[in-house]
Amino acid sequence: MGEVNKNLFPVGLIPRSSLSLAVKLRLGCSSGGNTAGQPSHDGCYAKAENWIRWHWCPDQIIPNLCRRSLLFVALLGCGVPAARAQESHLQPASDQRPLSAISAQLPNTPGVLAAGQRLFVSHCSFCHGPNGEGGKGPTLAQPSLPRATDDEALQKIIKSGLPGTEMPSSRLDPEQIKSIAAFVRSLGRRPIEVVPGDATRGAQLYAARGACATCHSLQGHGGAIGPDLGGIGLRRSPAFLRRALVEPGAEVPREFSAWRSDVSLPRNFLFVRAVPKQGEPVAGVRVNEDTFSIQVRDLGGRVHSFFKAELTELHKDWGVSPMPPYGGTFTAAELDDLVAFLVSLRGEK
Repeated sequence: MGEVNKNLFPVGLIPRSSLSLAVKLRLGCSSGGNTAGQPSHDGCYAKAENWIRWHWCPDQIIPNLCRRSLLFVALLGCGVPAARAQESHLQPASDQRPLSAISAQLPNTPGVLAAGQRLFVSHCSFCHGPNGEGGKGPTLAQPSLPRATDDEALQKIIKSGLPGTEMPSSRLDPEQIKSIAAFVRSLGRRPIEVVPGDATRGAQLYAARGACATCHSLQGHGGAIGPDLGGIGLRRSPAFLRRALVEPGAEVPREFSAWRSDVSLPRNFLFVRAVPKQGEPVAGVRVNEDTFSIQVRDLGGRVHSFFKAELTELHKDWGVSPMPPYGGTFTAAELDDLVAFLVSLRGEK
């Protein structure tokens, strides 16, 4: 999804009277509050919170700051005391959804697992694979999950997502979250996928003919153009890794989003070509960007900083990877070896 035009909802330009009237009409709140036949401030608070979240600023469409700002103004318009409204305005959106329904005890009946599988296929399989084998998202078919050390943590991740990653929050109800979590835990009891190839020979290909360390780091050694490969065997499936070797651009993000300081690769990945008014053109990976400047790391690892006013051209090659395809470099057996080596990288010291 492209970057949202925040001017569609200019919070500071919406008249408070118009916004409060709209919310009152929707919620049945009066400016006096707690009068006969009218809801209390607490009732208005809860209704305003829900209405703003689901109708004015839905998740994934309008930034959290916009949603919380509108909630703050709406509550003031409904007569909620400023201190209470400000409390809501400052509270993170993820905290506004009650987590009390989350239980550390997961059901394990066939009916629950079947329901969890159906929900998983509908909501999760695009990134994690239909059987949790991994893909764009990490592999879930393993006995322990690094970020979900217990069942309660797993349910909270399903509900609230993981900030700074591609894992979004969900609007599923607590019972649906439990059933998905129970199904995910059942995946860890399945046999680990066996891959063909020799990991030792794959390590040699990685270091020599593949020259992979030019761009990727492993155990603190290597380049910084591509993502760190430490623990890649836990995060990606064998099929995903093989495809990444043969078609490097296949899984490059195409979000057309601005650079964000609160996320890391792959969401921030963008190959750019900058042509300054003076000096040589530079091609590489975006390191940082704001309205007036951009920083680029070239394929040699050097970082270049430009003011955009100093550039005659700035090409943003969305969906392009500087990684060469290895389908013509390695035989099918050698690709098996290299994939086996990458799968073996599971974070052990």
